[in-house]
Amino acid sequence: MEKIRVGIFGLNRGAAHIPGFLGNNADIVAVCDQRENLLESARKKLGDGVGYYTSFDEFIEHDMDAVLLANYFHEHTPFAIRCLEKNIHVLAECTASSTMAECVALVRAAEKSKAKFMLCENYPFRRACVEIKRVCDTGTLGQFRYAEGEYNHPTAGSDIAFVKRYRYFDRHWRHFLPKTYYSTHALAPMMHCTGATPVRVTVLPICCENNKRTENPYLLSRSSDLGAVITTLNDDGSVFRICAGFGAHSVAYRICGSKGQVEEVRGSDGKIMLRYNPWDKPEGVEEATQFYRAEWNDADKDLIEKSGHGGGDFLVVREFLNCIRNDTQPCFDAYFSATMSAVAILGHRSMLQKGVPYDIPDFHSEEERAKWENDTITPFWGADGTPPSIQCGSDPDFGPTEEQYRLYRRDIEGITDDADEYSKPVQA
Repeated sequence: MEKIRVGIFGLNRGAAHIPGFLGNNADIVAVCDQRENLLESARKKLGDGVGYYTSFDEFIEHDMDAVLLANYFHEHTPFAIRCLEKNIHVLAECTASSTMAECVALVRAAEKSKAKFMLCENYPFRRACVEIKRVCDTGTLGQFRYAEGEYNHPTAGSDIAFVKRYRYFDRHWRHFLPKTYYSTHALAPMMHCTGATPVRVTVLPICCENNKRTENPYLLSRSSDLGAVITTLNDDGSVFRICAGFGAHSVAYRICGSKGQVEEVRGSDGKIMLRYNPWDKPEGVEEATQFYRAEWNDADKDLIEKSGHGGGDFLVVREFLNCIRNDTQPCFDAYFSATMSAVAILGHRSMLQKGVPYDIPDFHSEEERAKWENDTITPFWGADGTPPSIQCGSDPDFGPTEEQYRLYRRDIEGITDDADEYSKPVQA
């Protein structure tokens, strides 16, 4: 099997993929991160025969075939384009793009490059999702009509260790994350299983009156929204519904067809419910309703079960490397990825307008994508200090209290409230 030389950019998340690359017969030849402690941790795993960089400009000159982009959530596209221009294959963590202009630029760069682009979206490769797709591919559910995806991952804002790792400065993207933006884990499995592509998005915010302030002492979120309900109309006439960012931790999916439905039962650790109309039961099926636990039927089962995100981390890397080795189109290519990003970006604008629908461009069409090539509206701070150009929540006046900000600066950033560096919260 061909050895593929891989570089990893961003080690906070990227280090978790080291076992997946090594287990899929790839060589990790270079890593890059600005934080010396993460580089040292990687050195302990990979040894001295690897390039260690703090500069992307130097990192990208290393001799390698592919790069995993695991840098900040909203900054993948510029680095992906630089790799594609050098014909280096790209596996990019979510999300692919954070502005509509970036969606357009990414697709154009992918079309020009000899290299492949794939989104590192791991949830379609969880055990339950693999089984749901298998059922969908049999055709026994009939015509797809409706699907639900749910990915809720709440965190404890009072957990200092967590905040120091994931929200460690006051302009960090997580403090400015709209509820629609982290939706690929919910949306991708539905698109992958059904083959449907969103063409219109409508979003309603969940912004309760009693959510004016949060009691979490270190949560500097500028978004007032507790969650969002995202609906998409798709190119085949079906509808998706996504529950984003509210409730207890939950991952679940449901696909409904004209003859039956299949779903991952909430809270069941991957248990499947497959149900047909009694008059539409496939030949040989005795019970119209079946409950069972999905099992791996894969030669790499042992490696998969040791992998993160229910096996998804191993399998998404395997898919990417196989596409390179076999010269096949990735399932989550630039068009697929840009569409999901557009659902998030335009969905947020819909949410701010209490549900006004937005059409999702067909990124295969240069005429359609050209309309968005200059749309750089973003809720995030730029790396160069450019402030956000759109509010990240429904209530523009929402933000951390003076006391929250003081505690954050003291306990997370190590700055006392009487230090010269202290400043009031920056509003988006």
